[in-house]
Order: sequence, then C-alpha cells, then structure tokens
Amino acid sequence: MPLRWGTIPLKPTLEQPKVNDDGASDSATDGGSQYVTNTMGGGGSTAADVRNSDTDVDPLLRPGEVARELLPDAHTRRRRKRSNGSKLLIEWIVLIVAALTIALLIKTFLFQAFVIPSESMEPTLHGCTGCSNDRILVNKLSYRLHDVNRGDIVVFAAPPGFDNGGIKDFVKRVIGLPGETIETRNDQVFIDGKPLEEPYINPDCTDRGGAIERQEIPVGHVYVMGDNRCSSSDSRKFGTIDTDTIVGRAFVRIWPLSRFKFL
Repeated sequence: MPLRWGTIPLKPTLEQPKVNDDGASDSATDGGSQYVTNTMGGGGSTAADVRNSDTDVDPLLRPGEVARELLPDAHTRRRRKRSNGSKLLIEWIVLIVAALTIALLIKTFLFQAFVIPSESMEPTLHGCTGCSNDRILVNKLSYRLHDVNRGDIVVFAAPPGFDNGGIKDFVKRVIGLPGETIETRNDQVFIDGKPLEEPYINPDCTDRGGAIERQEIPVGHVYVMGDNRCSSSDSRKFGTIDTDTIVGRAFVRIWPLSRFKFL
C-alpha cells in the first residue's frame, strides 16, 4: 500500500523490545528486507526510517502519472505510424530496383536462358511446335576465358541474310575448329582426314542430309551442325560462323525439371 508520512506499518514480532540503560528501545522485524527503528528520548519525539528492497517506486508519484509518461499521445502515434510506413515503402523500392539491376547485369554479362525453338538438336535438346520445349542456360563468360572447343553446344546470332522463320538465335554443336579441314564420306564426318566419333547424333536419323565437300575452316570461324542431321539448318546451308557472333556456351538443361542435365 502507498506510504504516507507519519504512518509506519509495523510487522508483529514475537520478541519484546530490549530496553537499554539510557531508556532507549530497539525493535527489529523478522522480514529481513524491511526494518523499523524507533528512538525515544528527549521530549518524546519519534523518528522512523522505512526501507523496502522489493520496490523503489516513488510514493509521491501517482499511477496515472506513470501511465501518461509511458504511453505516447494520439498525435505522436499517428506521426510514428506514417514514418514507419514511409520507411517500409522506401525499403521495398530499393529492394526491387536492386533486384532488377542485378538480374539485368547477370543477363547481360553472365548467364541467359534460351528456349529451344526447333527439333534440330534432338535428342539432346527437345523442341517442337506446340510442345513443352527445353530451356537451357548459357554461360556468356566461357569464351572470354578460353577458346571454343569441339563438341560445345553454342548459341549464336542468326547468320546475316539467312532467314529461318524469324529466329534470331541459333543453337548448334561445334564440329570443326579454325584451321581444320572438314568433309563427309558416306554420312561420316572427317576432320583432317580422320573420322569423328559422334555419339550424340539422333539414332533415328538415317538420311543425314547433304554431303560436306572437303574445305578448310577459316581462322576465327567454326563449323556447326545440329545433332538431328535429318532436320537442321546449320553450316551445311549457311557456311561457317564467326566466333564473334557466339553468345555463349550452353552448359545446363534447366527445364522441364524431369530433363534437368548438365551438357
């Protein structure tokens, strides 16, 4: 209960106060944390000290004053709410802009996804009209770090003047490298006079298209062909391609998930 001056609650004690020779009496409570000392003498005046270790609430401070000090008024609450809403909106804008910027940088300089538009790379890459075409991820940094290798699946810009239904990017496999000679004999590809092993060719393809006359691949160019030789517009039709037109190397088939595979 609140403490008031002049009122001193005393705990009952089983011990009688001891009286000293000078007439003073000392009394102690058994609470341990609260004690009362009375001093009697002189004109009969009484002084009391009360201490409580369990609480330090100022007895002169009313509960209502404590509540007003802890709770902000309505105007302050509205101002804080508007401030928090503005900060949250700014944070979302910054996150969205940062995400779009990172995505643009990744697409421009690192990786880009492509959809296989045709069946020219069957069975390695599936594509057809009105079906669930494969999606691949292309590494744009590969050929800044090393040369093009035989067997790489590359995405490149459509050769100038070659119309293939409005397709802007082609995907084919590198067969011949700069400076090599390439030719076919009975549908078998020969590189520098040696037969080329091609386990990736579509086994259902019996007629592999036109023959390749013996030719030397120019410096800075590569010879590309589709795995589905029966239905592929490749270097047999538009010639070798400039390595500068290569967008990057396809390294993983990402969709559909059932066909996920590193290439």
